Amino acid sequence: MARTLFVAPAGRNVGLTTAALGLMRALDRQGVRVAFCKPIAVGIEDRSVALARLAAPLHPPPAPLANTVVEELLSSGEEQTLLERVVALSDRAAEGADVLVVEGMVTEGGASYASRLNALMLKALDAELVLVGAAGDQGPVPFAEDMAIAARGFGELGEGRQPACVVNMVKTDDEAQLLAWSQALLAEKLGTAAVVPFREELSALRVKDLADALGAKVLHEGEMRQRRFRDVRLCAMTVPNSVKVFAPDRLLITPADRDDIILAVALAVLGGMRIAGLVLSGDFEPNERVMQLCAPALAKGLPVLAVHDGSFQVATAVASVDRQIPLDDRERVELAMNAVADRIDQQWLKGLVTTRRARRLSPPAFRQRLVEQAKAANKRIVLPEGTEPRTIEAAAIVQERGIARCVLLGPPEEVQERARKQGVRLPPTVEIIDPASIADRYVEPLVERRKARGMTVERAQDELQDAIMVGTMMMALGEADGLVSGAVHTTAHTIRPALQLIKTVPGVDLVSSVFFMCLPEEVLVFGDCAVVPNPTAEELAQIAIQSAETAAAFGIPPRVAMLSYSTGASGGGEDVEKVVQATALAKQRRPELLLDGPLQYDAAVMADVARTKAPKSPVAGKANVIIFPDLNTGNVTYKAVQRSAGVVAMGPVLQGLNRPVNDLSRGCLVDDIVFTIAVTAIQAQQAAARRS
Repeated sequence: MARTLFVAPAGRNVGLTTAALGLMRALDRQGVRVAFCKPIAVGIEDRSVALARLAAPLHPPPAPLANTVVEELLSSGEEQTLLERVVALSDRAAEGADVLVVEGMVTEGGASYASRLNALMLKALDAELVLVGAAGDQGPVPFAEDMAIAARGFGELGEGRQPACVVNMVKTDDEAQLLAWSQALLAEKLGTAAVVPFREELSALRVKDLADALGAKVLHEGEMRQRRFRDVRLCAMTVPNSVKVFAPDRLLITPADRDDIILAVALAVLGGMRIAGLVLSGDFEPNERVMQLCAPALAKGLPVLAVHDGSFQVATAVASVDRQIPLDDRERVELAMNAVADRIDQQWLKGLVTTRRARRLSPPAFRQRLVEQAKAANKRIVLPEGTEPRTIEAAAIVQERGIARCVLLGPPEEVQERARKQGVRLPPTVEIIDPASIADRYVEPLVERRKARGMTVERAQDELQDAIMVGTMMMALGEADGLVSGAVHTTAHTIRPALQLIKTVPGVDLVSSVFFMCLPEEVLVFGDCAVVPNPTAEELAQIAIQSAETAAAFGIPPRVAMLSYSTGASGGGEDVEKVVQATALAKQRRPELLLDGPLQYDAAVMADVARTKAPKSPVAGKANVIIFPDLNTGNVTYKAVQRSAGVVAMGPVLQGLNRPVNDLSRGCLVDDIVFTIAVTAIQAQQAAARRS
């Protein structure tokens, strides 16, 4: 039976739903099966349920009881009937879960019975209480006293059932000051689930949201569905005075007849400044020829809206727009969930998580494990594409979170200018090195390492004009622990210097790759999808063993399926025979591995199919390391799964090199780079342990 947490508000506008969803994310990171339920709706469309469905589309909560039904039952004296329906709804939501998070009622909707009904539901569900409060302008002590009063409103909770509290929107991020809130709660005999600092970006609306709220006319859509604004400025002065307020992620408002300001905004955008959007005010159309001149800036994604009201009225209307998370804003839901989950008290969480169910490594759990392992490794990772915008942003995130020590290769002035135009603050601890300034010191070592291949000083000087070669030499000489590249370079360009200089692990003569496929329920390992085009049976066996070792190194107990178009002896031919031989070789070399083949994909991963096609297989139906027979099959499959199912594919992660080098897709996102750096740092730690 699932353990139930009842998340209830202690006041108004406390961020109840984000606290509940953040608690779910923290539990999910621990590999706990977690479900959500909002038993009683607020209004016609309950926002909590809609956001929970957005956050976990494969495990949507059941529809809540309509508040009209609740009021009818309460007014007719059928309180117990109502509670029975609440219990039935919660039981349905909890099916298959270890922990059920139940969100209570808020008082903002005007329901006078909300507090009393929350107390009744807590008892009816035999749940543990998690109270959510907003710090506001209170200090820790008066806040804790208020939370204690709110907790007493739920009555006697029973032996050992201490309420836990989420302190939301604390106006500091100083750890010592945050600790004071926990100490104040402890003095009131309350536990601390989380103390969450206020983050301005969590309330940042998209330009699309503003257009919807104002009923604005969209003159140019651009990236209005992606761009967010943190603040707003009215530009009605002269251009020299107006440009002072131009800044990344800022929304600008100007009269539609101010051609000079419109052109100045366009120039700023063309110069690399990522202005969130432009709102044109007034009851007239902007000059058509001016807008044509602005076309190159618009092509860079600048959204342009038009509102008939005057500038002051528009600015006032923007300031009063509802800042609640729109029901289609998945990115902001993720940010809000992670902001809470990152602050969940780990000791409280460990005490909470007691279950006999087998854990699975969910994508959030996998990513969390990566970050924690990388932090512990504390490795120096070189990024040769140091002037590439996504790489710069990723380096800033990695450094801020302590995932690794990043080295950006590129002219420092150019790197800093790119960062400034993006609105990225590079921490001072990020190293920025101009590769041209250090290339000469690697000439002699490069000649020494490649002299058998005819390397000369002149050729070495030429090759060291490439930042990837410089970064690889840094690794070869032990000045860096790993390298990540590929955002603007091919896989071959990234890997070739490593094959020439770093070489493979002793006893290994093959470099292959895997992708970590972050499916909704668990993480699968796909190999090889990027490096070895048409492996022999011998090479396929090596790929299987390497991939199993990689999976185990990243916390995934390997169950290896050797794929083919045939399961067992159901088919024949040269391609099937290669997989048969590779399976036999891998089993001979690593008899302790759970490994089987040939298996078709459905037999490998689907238990019902496995029972029919391969009932005696130790792997079929539960494989988590999938080995494809060739690169063509692997690459096509991983991309089909990634794009059709909306799955995050982390990789390619290279295996077999003596020091880690990892490639990026040229269409990679910033998060892809962040987690690839984390993977590389962990591999560097493993490589160091192997050499010692």
